[in-house]
Amino acid sequence: MTTDDARRPGAAIDSPRGRPAPAHPAAAPLTIGALTLRNRLVVSAHGLATVSDGVPNAHDQAYWRRLAAGGAALLVAGGTQVSPESMPRNRILTEAFDERAAPGLAARAEAMRSGGAAAGIQLGHLGRETLGAGTFLPFVAPSPVPGPREPAPARPLRTDEIALIAEDFRVSTRRCVEAGFQVVEIHAAHGYLLAQFLSRSANTRADRYGGDAAGRARALAEVVQAVRAGAGEDVVVGVRVSVEGDGPAHLRLEELAELLTHVQAAAPFDYLNLTWGDRGRYVPDMATTRPPLLGRTHELRDALGVPLLLCAAFRRSADIAEALESGAADLVGGARAHIADPDFATKVLDDRDAEIRPCVACLQDCRSYEPTGLCAVNPDLAPAGSPRKPALPWRPGGHRPRGPRVVVVGAGPAGLEFAVTAAARDGVEVTVLERSDRIGGQLRSAASAPHRTGWSDLLGYYRRRLDALGVEVRLGTEATEGNLAGADEIVWATGARENPPSLDGAVTAEAFLRAPSAWWSGAGSVAVCDDGFGSWLGIGAVEAALAEGLPVTLVTPGTGFAGGIPGESRTQLLERLANRPLEIRLPATPDRWSNGVLHVRSVLDGTEHAVPADRVVQVGTRHPRAVPFPDRVAATWIGDAVAPRGVSHAIAEGRAAAEEMTAHVG
Repeated sequence: MTTDDARRPGAAIDSPRGRPAPAHPAAAPLTIGALTLRNRLVVSAHGLATVSDGVPNAHDQAYWRRLAAGGAALLVAGGTQVSPESMPRNRILTEAFDERAAPGLAARAEAMRSGGAAAGIQLGHLGRETLGAGTFLPFVAPSPVPGPREPAPARPLRTDEIALIAEDFRVSTRRCVEAGFQVVEIHAAHGYLLAQFLSRSANTRADRYGGDAAGRARALAEVVQAVRAGAGEDVVVGVRVSVEGDGPAHLRLEELAELLTHVQAAAPFDYLNLTWGDRGRYVPDMATTRPPLLGRTHELRDALGVPLLLCAAFRRSADIAEALESGAADLVGGARAHIADPDFATKVLDDRDAEIRPCVACLQDCRSYEPTGLCAVNPDLAPAGSPRKPALPWRPGGHRPRGPRVVVVGAGPAGLEFAVTAAARDGVEVTVLERSDRIGGQLRSAASAPHRTGWSDLLGYYRRRLDALGVEVRLGTEATEGNLAGADEIVWATGARENPPSLDGAVTAEAFLRAPSAWWSGAGSVAVCDDGFGSWLGIGAVEAALAEGLPVTLVTPGTGFAGGIPGESRTQLLERLANRPLEIRLPATPDRWSNGVLHVRSVLDGTEHAVPADRVVQVGTRHPRAVPFPDRVAATWIGDAVAPRGVSHAIAEGRAAAEEMTAHVG
């Protein structure tokens, strides 16, 4: 229950007896119960669906073994269910209630400990939140209150069934401890079952498990007691809770402090994991640029007297240092930062921030599970059986890559990834030609949109790597016969272009985002004409216009709004757009524009409607940009030069092309 010697957080960071303090505050060890953690960095609970029919597989073991080598003190596996009625039909969550999972759990725990980290596992029950996958059995909840993301209310639990679920936690804990886990974390966050018991809005029971704070805390307290019984003396037991928001219907920080005081009095736990958000919001996208709980945790931490693990949007070393030095937390956790760069912890501790491949919080591959969770910026994270994220650079005519002198034409994400990967290999000389005055390509446009500055972090990483590797980058330079002469290999990474607008006087979304202020003068209203795919190009233009206080009409031929962005980003986008002057016309297409009026036509019945629009932004179809010498034999094509897709494809193709070429050179 205690930290090193029960000192307050600021003192715990300093080194004793006058020795110099660690270079980073996260380097100090911390003792919790019988376990001493080597530093203050935690890979917080997550899973990438590396599970087959509820059992962790060999790919799961390989994933955690790689993270274990990254320097964090504690790894916590998430997505582990304790009861059959919490089992989704796709069965991509670990089923700790089933003895068949025991060998996979043991392999996972051994992999976690292999690099010196402590092995932790988070046990949970979904309750009424079925993740959209459905369940085999009726899903359950404290009360028959429909969840905000489910089409039907859950079956309310009988009083005796609550005790059965606590027993499920005990049995699952025993199985995990026997498998070798040193830390068991109870999932009472993000609107899942135990969080539903804590919530005034989800728990309307009139028995001993509802009503006041003591009643609503009782189910969690009984689960803590059950987990303690299954864990034994030397296993650390933690509880994860989340601040759902600040509105009256949300579980707020002040309520959690009262509820957890009751839990701790009845069933002491060893540490508290505090995070943010319910389902749909608990994975903040890049619009969240600062951890939302920084500066808000001191009273809760003081009231409970146990070490606090603080999570949610910790992706930067400076934020981690602030949390620890200010006394906001004893430990700092994150998942996506370690997914993007599995050596994140080591680089933070060694003051190598410039080398960190950053998580940009794009929520693309890490939340898609196709077939497992991947990462848009980390091409080394691969599905089972692949050495890296699958990619197939295009080499017309079956060209075999050669080197060692390589010219990369285009400094978008594909060209940048190729350049930093190839240049890191001995004997390879890389030159990058970029026609514009800055690197970035489509990433530069994306980073110009409101709430999308995470892409700037990735560009900053590439700039630093290019400098560190001594790559020659020639900006403002077109590819010519002269500057391609002498190259053993040409890599076409020329990107894509957006079709010009069909409406006279309109501007493309990309041009608009790169210089929006050039289009505001004298405008009183804006129309954004989407292409029907609902990508960030159109959404970025909408948010840029709204940021200037201008009313916006979005016109789209699509059947929905913002359908091309990740679902969790869509939820967070809608919260930002609430009560803003935005009108959506769908399905409709622009017909003509004149005298401050855009005439749009309904796709369904052909009727015409007038929309006020002093400025019109039009999302155009994207086409591969023409290359000047397409018939060059020694050439590889990557990224949007092959076909316009996304940054994930571009980075994966850049990495694959570079590794294939350098392997041949070697």
